[in-house]
Amino acid sequence: MDVIFLHGTTQAPAGWERVTELLDGLGHRTFRPELRIGDTGALASDHLDLLRGQVPADVRDPVVVAHSGAGLLLPAVASALGARHTVWVGAAVPDPGGVSFLDQVAAEGEEIFSDEWRGLTEPPTEDPVTAAYFLFHDCDLVTLRWGLSTVRLWHPMGLYGQAPEPFDPPAATFVLPTRDRVLRPEWMRRVARERLGARVVEVDAGHCPQVSRPRELAELVHRLGVPPAR
Repeated sequence: MDVIFLHGTTQAPAGWERVTELLDGLGHRTFRPELRIGDTGALASDHLDLLRGQVPADVRDPVVVAHSGAGLLLPAVASALGARHTVWVGAAVPDPGGVSFLDQVAAEGEEIFSDEWRGLTEPPTEDPVTAAYFLFHDCDLVTLRWGLSTVRLWHPMGLYGQAPEPFDPPAATFVLPTRDRVLRPEWMRRVARERLGARVVEVDAGHCPQVSRPRELAELVHRLGVPPAR
C-alpha cells in the first residue's frame, strides 16, 4: 500500500519519521513530501504542482494522511491522486460549503481553537517551551527532545484564505487527540462527522500523536491496507 503523509504548520516532514519507519517495515511504501512552505500565498494548486514532483508516477490508490493545517489541502490531494482513504490527524477540516478557513475562524474561532492557542502573540515554533507545551506535552523526555528537532513554521495564508472547492472525500478516518491544546476536540469531533462522515478514532494524545503515539498511528494506517476477513 502507498501512503502519503502531509506535514502540518508546525512540523517538517521529519515529524512523520517514526510512523513511516514502522510502515516501511510492514512492507508499505511511504512518502513525506515537502509542501510549498516558502510561499505563504500558495494556493492548493501550487502545492499540488510541487507534490507531484515528489511522488512517483506509479503510485496508485494511495492512503493520504494529513496533520493539523494540512487538512485544508487534503481534499485536493486526495482527488488529484485518486486516494482510496484519507486520514485526518488532529486536522483542520475545510468547509464543503466554500467558506474559507479565515472566515470560519472569524465566525467561530472560539469553537475551533483553545483559549491559550488564540492568546499566543508569537508562533509556537519560536520558543521551545511553547512548542513543548502545545505540541508535545504528552511525550516522555527523550521523545520530547526528538519532537522539538522536527519543529518548523509553515504559515499557509493562501490556503487559509482560499474558498475550498466542493469536495466529496473518499472513505475517511479522523484521529482525534483528546488532549489537544491547539484544536478543540469538540469541534474536531463535530466537523469530522458532519463534513466528512468520518470514522472517528479517539486517542489519548496531544496535538502530535505521530510523535507521542507513532506505533498506534502506524497500526491504524496499516489496517487500512489489510483485506477484511471473510
